[in-house]
Amino acid sequence: MTKSPHLSRNEFVRIVTVVLGSIMGVVVGFPAIGYLLSPALRKESTDAWISAGPIESYPVGTPTLFTFTRTTINGWEKTVNSYGAYIYRETEQVIIAYDNTCTHLSCRVTWQDENQVYWCPCHDGAFDSEGTVLKGPPPRPLDRYETKIEDETLFIRLEVG
Repeated sequence: MTKSPHLSRNEFVRIVTVVLGSIMGVVVGFPAIGYLLSPALRKESTDAWISAGPIESYPVGTPTLFTFTRTTINGWEKTVNSYGAYIYRETEQVIIAYDNTCTHLSCRVTWQDENQVYWCPCHDGAFDSEGTVLKGPPPRPLDRYETKIEDETLFIRLEVG
């Protein structure tokens, strides 16, 4: 028996089903793939200006602890990190912000008013009011944050990475 050059009804339905199924798969698939991959491809900002509040909150000559948190998203993972800075106001307009982590092993330092030092309890490290190492194992002075004042509000720049 010879085969007809015309499509049978069954073959036509198969072809139409495959074509329409492929079109629907592409229409639904590409946005779904983009949705699933976009968090992994997104690049987070690595620095930000953090408002530390009005400058009158920081008395001249006394280091004042300022703490804040930052949330970062890496793909589908959300992480909240806490940071701290000692705001030291030398004069009315000269303000320095020191990172409150020791440069030895990243322990938190505290300001001891009676001794006029930043003290690290981990290995008895000490820094003077300008962040310079006085004693202990810290290899370098306390890190500083960049600061700026806008409309009587202090901002510190957090750089991550």
